[in-house]
Amino acid sequence: MALTRYHNIVGSTQPTVELLAPGDGASGIASVLIANIHATDAATITLFIQKSSTNKTFKIINLLTIPAGSSFIVDEASVLSFNNSPSGFGLYITVGNSDTVDVLINF
Repeated sequence: MALTRYHNIVGSTQPTVELLAPGDGASGIASVLIANIHATDAATITLFIQKSSTNKTFKIINLLTIPAGSSFIVDEASVLSFNNSPSGFGLYITVGNSDTVDVLINF
């Protein structure tokens, strides 16, 4: 699967989205920017990695509220470093049902 750097996420359509699948070969993620593009409502997000074979999950961000029109960036390399091999982890985000966010992954 090809790496996808840009994601538009609408919680009412798909509240949990796979940003990077196990086996995408992502290495050296520099940052993940999450922008709440809603004009008036805050967004609640959870960013996590999950191992496909066991569904073992580790949360990077849990239930963070991002104000309307604001962004949040995770740019700590040690936090974004994980095994993305086919038997490793994928990167996922969950947003609230009424939330709309853009996610930009920088390698």
